Amino acid sequence: MKKHLAITFWALYMLFFAIPFPMFMYYAINSEFDTTTLKDKNPYMALGYLALSLILWLILLIGYFKKWILQIFITRNTLEKIKKTGVQREAKIINVVKISKPKAKFTTYELELCFKNLSDTEIKHKATITDAKPHERRFETGKKINLLLNRDMDHLPHFIIASATATLNLRSLVVSILGWTILTAAVLAYYVFSYRFESYGMGWRFMCIGHPLIICPLTLLFYRNLVQFIFRKLTGLHDDAAVIKFKGIKTQARLIKVSQTGTYINEQPMMRFELEFTDHKHHVHKSSLKKIIGLLELDLTKKDHIDIFYVPDNPAQIAFANDLNNVV
Repeated sequence: MKKHLAITFWALYMLFFAIPFPMFMYYAINSEFDTTTLKDKNPYMALGYLALSLILWLILLIGYFKKWILQIFITRNTLEKIKKTGVQREAKIINVVKISKPKAKFTTYELELCFKNLSDTEIKHKATITDAKPHERRFETGKKINLLLNRDMDHLPHFIIASATATLNLRSLVVSILGWTILTAAVLAYYVFSYRFESYGMGWRFMCIGHPLIICPLTLLFYRNLVQFIFRKLTGLHDDAAVIKFKGIKTQARLIKVSQTGTYINEQPMMRFELEFTDHKHHVHKSSLKKIIGLLELDLTKKDHIDIFYVPDNPAQIAFANDLNNVV
């Protein structure tokens, strides 16, 4: 509960500095702007700023459309594909945590599962499961469930319970479409508002690099990339982490050298690990990994060998075995 409140607070805090704050600052500074100077501004430069703002908003809105709406259909198609072509695996439930509210319609659990991945390497993975039939007591510690693993790993989910069915949540879809439509309409309305009350009959000459139509989408795009960057830095994981976990083979790599990169996150150093390992074809590979090292992980730098995962088809894709526990 506290985690959700913290996420909500920081999301609203960042949203304030992305939208209301730039607008307030812009109109406060330009409240006594001399409109007669608009005629002296370069119209082509103004059109360039207008084009930039349109490009930024298009990138943002297309991204939201894919995430909020298109992803629903992509996930449904992926589920149907997994049902037809998925790789069967038996998973053992090693831990269960009930996370749904007491009066919730369905019971939701966070399961920690142990099963073999696509390369027959045993992995542990956490998954959230909504149980519509809690009276059957299917999800208890020690019990086993059948899974179907996604062969391609191009889209989420990475796996499903074999008995699951692909359904479309119409309510969620309608809310997503409505939210995206309102956002798009609000952006278009702001363009109309700005042109009507700021042009003074001189077209788009009022557009400048500091206008909210540019600053707002630019800030939102910055936030999106910043969150992804911070997550990768804190976890040490990359976009291919899920592929490594579900397709990779576990092996021990010899630690050749550890050195500092000069980067610090929360006063914790990022270290570069030079590694050497032998793959399943007996080929020797040398590679390196970067990782944020906390006080409890200092012994990692003194080990002779470290457990890693590598992708059989591309041994250059590697990750520390312990770090892959954070992949969801």
